[in-house]
Amino acid sequence: MSTWREIAALPPAVRLLLVNQLGVNTGFYLLIPYLAVHLSDDLGMSAAAVGTVLGVRNLSQQGLFVLGGSASDRLGARPVIITGCALRTAGFALFALGDGTVVLLAASVLSGLAGALFNPAVRAHLAQEAGERKTEAFALFNVFATTGALIGPLLGSALLLVDFRAAALTAAGIFAVLTVAQALVLPPGRVAPTTNGVLADWREVVGNRPFMAFACAMVSMIGLESQLYLLLPDGARRATGWDGAAGTVFLVGTLAGLALQLRITRFLKPRGGRGKWIGAGLALMAAAFVPPMLVTSGPPPDAGLGQAALRAVPVLMGALLLQTGLMIAQPFVMELIPDFGRPGLTGTYFGVFYVLSGIAAALGNTAVGWAMDTGRRIGAGWLPWACCLGLGLVSAAAITRLHRRAALPGRPAPVSAHA
Repeated sequence: MSTWREIAALPPAVRLLLVNQLGVNTGFYLLIPYLAVHLSDDLGMSAAAVGTVLGVRNLSQQGLFVLGGSASDRLGARPVIITGCALRTAGFALFALGDGTVVLLAASVLSGLAGALFNPAVRAHLAQEAGERKTEAFALFNVFATTGALIGPLLGSALLLVDFRAAALTAAGIFAVLTVAQALVLPPGRVAPTTNGVLADWREVVGNRPFMAFACAMVSMIGLESQLYLLLPDGARRATGWDGAAGTVFLVGTLAGLALQLRITRFLKPRGGRGKWIGAGLALMAAAFVPPMLVTSGPPPDAGLGQAALRAVPVLMGALLLQTGLMIAQPFVMELIPDFGRPGLTGTYFGVFYVLSGIAAALGNTAVGWAMDTGRRIGAGWLPWACCLGLGLVSAAAITRLHRRAALPGRPAPVSAHA
């Protein structure tokens, strides 16, 4: 009930953005996890062609985040969010209706550009509308996003019993409904007047040394989070010798996020500065890779179900610690980003932050993949886990240093009713 009371206390625009994120993640995870299989098995594309289609989607999104952020600042978040959802509708519909390489590449570009538009715009709009309740709003944002990430694959796997096109058209339909709902209900975001050009805005953000130091120190957060889909599932399979163990990693993280996110944020907010908890969250995310390291360095077990279950426990403990660290850090990160600059550049700050994080996540996944292959080849199964541990500790130390040097913005004091 406390969660519902927290939601009810937020402005109507924020509540709509929460529901929007539930729909966005439901539609996204309904389709994207099954796209590679469709391209290779149903359409007979080569691995290189599949990689190109998926890579174009990622590049279109991660590389253009700053454009979406700047558009949000200059046009207001509302039209940017609506345009992004409309483009995602078209992109997913093309995945359903097209089977040629050109059509699939166009679908990838549209889908990625859509995310580049609405992701920073939604976060900027949420930060503007939530006011002094930004931390709680972003915590609830994570809860709704996690719920969508749980519903989407379940719905997608059911629709795939019909065929891939049914899943893709359903995902497109979800984004079409979101587009209409936002056009009817979403209020316009605030637009600060400016005489600067877009390039001047970007130079202002990139020239903000405290922000860039913070963004560079935070590169491990998304990179380590992505190991819920790469290293930890592989570790679960290797530890237990059971392919189905990979799914339990995602399930544990998702259920923990749903049950604990708001409680953790509400408990921590009055008990210290944001930098303190961001550093603590990153340290916990780093520590999450220690328990799995202990059971994944050797060959898979030949023992029965009981032994496999015991070996799964450290991996699932790692998933739980990783999700808990993310729950500690992420709402404070999202709350902090707009405070580095003037309100008129909130979207641009989010855009630049996510461009840097996306590049770091891509490089990090490549490095982790290399460490996984190398570790297997030389008999050092601990190597990828140690890389993630080291990366997380470096980021945690960097954030802690910035916090102790007072290089991070303090939380603005509440506005007095008598001022």
